[in-house]
Amino acid sequence: MRILVLGSGGREHALVWKLMQSPLVETLFAAPGNCGMEADGARLVPIDVQALDDIVRFARKEKIDLVVPGPELPLTLGVTDALRAAGIPSFGPDAYCARLEGSKSYAKAMMRKAGVPTAASSVVHSLQEGLAALDSMDCKGERVVVKADGLAAGKGVIVARSRKEAEEALAAMFSQRSFGSAGDTVVLEELLTGEEVSLLAFCDGHNAWPLPSAQDHKAAFDGDLGPNTGGMGAYSPCPRLVGDDVEHVADRTIRPIIRTLAEEGHPFVGILYAGLMLTESGPKVLEYNVRFGDPECQPLLMRLTSDLAEAMIACIEGKAPLLTLSEKVALGVVLAKEGYPGHYERGSRICGLDELAQIPEIKVFHSGTKKVGSDIVSDGGRILCVTGLGETLANARDLVYQALRGLSCEGSFFRKDIGAKGIRD
Repeated sequence: MRILVLGSGGREHALVWKLMQSPLVETLFAAPGNCGMEADGARLVPIDVQALDDIVRFARKEKIDLVVPGPELPLTLGVTDALRAAGIPSFGPDAYCARLEGSKSYAKAMMRKAGVPTAASSVVHSLQEGLAALDSMDCKGERVVVKADGLAAGKGVIVARSRKEAEEALAAMFSQRSFGSAGDTVVLEELLTGEEVSLLAFCDGHNAWPLPSAQDHKAAFDGDLGPNTGGMGAYSPCPRLVGDDVEHVADRTIRPIIRTLAEEGHPFVGILYAGLMLTESGPKVLEYNVRFGDPECQPLLMRLTSDLAEAMIACIEGKAPLLTLSEKVALGVVLAKEGYPGHYERGSRICGLDELAQIPEIKVFHSGTKKVGSDIVSDGGRILCVTGLGETLANARDLVYQALRGLSCEGSFFRKDIGAKGIRD
């Protein structure tokens, strides 16, 4: 097989790394990719993930057998539709289904239609509408989540714990345009309490096969403080959602959406990710993503022992994928640049990567890096995701933090508490 992976982050590096282990794969391209993917055998192609025509032309020219879109943007733009029209298989949903992530208001409407449990919400289109909606909520805007409707790289969600914070969040979206056009429409939700968990499933258009649970850490700093980021670390499994409970939760939160989309003539093929809050009254969906999460992808694929390429092809062909996973626990911690998720400097040299490459239980997935001469330097807000596999969560956590002590990159930081919640459980 000749495969093309779209994207340049840690999630895409993990996909490349796992796909390269398949005996089915002859050649793998990454567009635009990063130097970590190249070191693992991918051929880098200078094509932007938004350049759909260029992607299709390249796939035709290189006789690509499978395209794997990593990030959400090309999926919402319709890359799968364009590829399918050209007769090229793509492991990802069409643009109709991708609206589950591209529009939070659409996702809420679909949840209601499918009977999926979720938080009470209102959709508003102006600051005045938003202020009026706060008045009508049971909490009067005292504990509310303010969400930009469109794509905002995982950062368009503000948790307001007071009426003042809610009003400031609305002003940031509508008046200050903090999230650009993504904030033209805003979803206001009641603030749910409980434990957040991620549940990802392989989908063939009519059914879903969930992976073990994972837990992401969105906030920039220890103790879940600071602004939301694209994710500062993750581990799998989360002890709050294991065993038969995974299937029960999938029955309530993933399979109803798959059935509803199929009934509407748009079978969902690819990965459906449910961001869940485990509340006292049961699991409720916070959001859907239509691809692997980043950084959940990294620990999940560290645990996957079956053939990823084979599983993707099975879903595209409408067959049940063979999925087997290690009983071990995987944990990943993101090394980020100071200033992230705001302004940050680029070009800091990263030292210690060669030494970590010799540790079998550790894999370093590149996110924002590039090669300058013989050096690897930082080239993004999230630089690396150091991921480890251990017999227990505590063991995996110790391995990763020990590995991080062997890395140096001027002006970088990482959270020190990834996985701590799971150990307390």
